[in-house]
Amino acid sequence: MTAALSWCHTDSPIGPLLLAGDRDALHFLSFPSGHKAFGPREGWHKDPTPFDAVRRQLDAYFAGTLTRFDLPLAPQGTAFQTRVWQLLAEIPYGTTRSYGALATQLGTPKASRAVGAANGANPIPIILPCHRVIGQDGALTGFGGGVEVKRVLLQHEAEVSGVAETQLSLF
Repeated sequence: MTAALSWCHTDSPIGPLLLAGDRDALHFLSFPSGHKAFGPREGWHKDPTPFDAVRRQLDAYFAGTLTRFDLPLAPQGTAFQTRVWQLLAEIPYGTTRSYGALATQLGTPKASRAVGAANGANPIPIILPCHRVIGQDGALTGFGGGVEVKRVLLQHEAEVSGVAETQLSLF
């Protein structure tokens, strides 16, 4: 994680997103605000070239024409975190899952807090859609970019996919 990576910002409806990675894969995406937001790290060099596909797909996502990302990713984490992040990628666009449902899917039904911690450590939000994970009661719980950004992302997906407005009132 301390290797020299390239980075750039890309504009989005939720503000400028930091992208960081190498020529092979995206390693990080950071929001402009929220408790998990961060900027370029020491040793990284500014170069937008490796992120052309990432920026195109994010633009298409926000335009409502892309519902599934197809990008090489290189998130670094524990074996458990990696399993959770793999499940995030499987949550269909415009839908949500609870932390408990993901824990059950992992075969560890009592590990919803651990799933929440792994979800919170996701280094590539939006693309690994941690915003689609909600509380058991439908509540929008903590989110690295801020709960309002989570609400905006879920609302965007609901509008594009035609999810009934009443489902979002649960949040």
